[in-house]
Amino acid sequence: MDETLAWETLDSETDYSCPGFEVVRDDVRLPSGTETEFHYVSEPPSVVVLPFTGDGDVVVIDEWRQAVSRLNYGLPAGGLEPDDDDLKAAARRELAEETGYDAGTIEPLATYEPANGLFDSVFHYVVAHDCAPTAERNLDHNESIRVRTTSFDALRDRALAGELRDGRSALAVLQYALTEE
Repeated sequence: MDETLAWETLDSETDYSCPGFEVVRDDVRLPSGTETEFHYVSEPPSVVVLPFTGDGDVVVIDEWRQAVSRLNYGLPAGGLEPDDDDLKAAARRELAEETGYDAGTIEPLATYEPANGLFDSVFHYVVAHDCAPTAERNLDHNESIRVRTTSFDALRDRALAGELRDGRSALAVLQYALTEE
């Protein structure tokens, strides 16, 4: 790592906190010696699940997203809990809670920082195989979700056409499509 570009954090405070995220203000010293403030959104890491059923379809969800005032089509995902030491267990929990599906096996796909200029978010992507609707859904109080299935080809085609607007989901689908070629 090139330390000549690193900023020095002089102080850090939370300016705003709400369920799900915080807005943090860091007092920093830039490499030039200039002291300034930097604000960013801090949130727990998340897991994004690309769940395949036993017959090869993908379990997808429709979920209302208030920030963009529309129904979002994509993959199940959720924030890690403070006691989540096992990423696969967290992925199983999120899949079951949001969709009612249990996963047979889970394998890691990738880890990304989707917007590291504004957020400290980390998304862990996994692929779940042999998913079956045998779990009990347990939606959070602020989740409105409909579950359905689609073919992977249809999902990939939507991502390629720019019709899969959920960036987390599009990245998972395209990453998987590239690794499976």
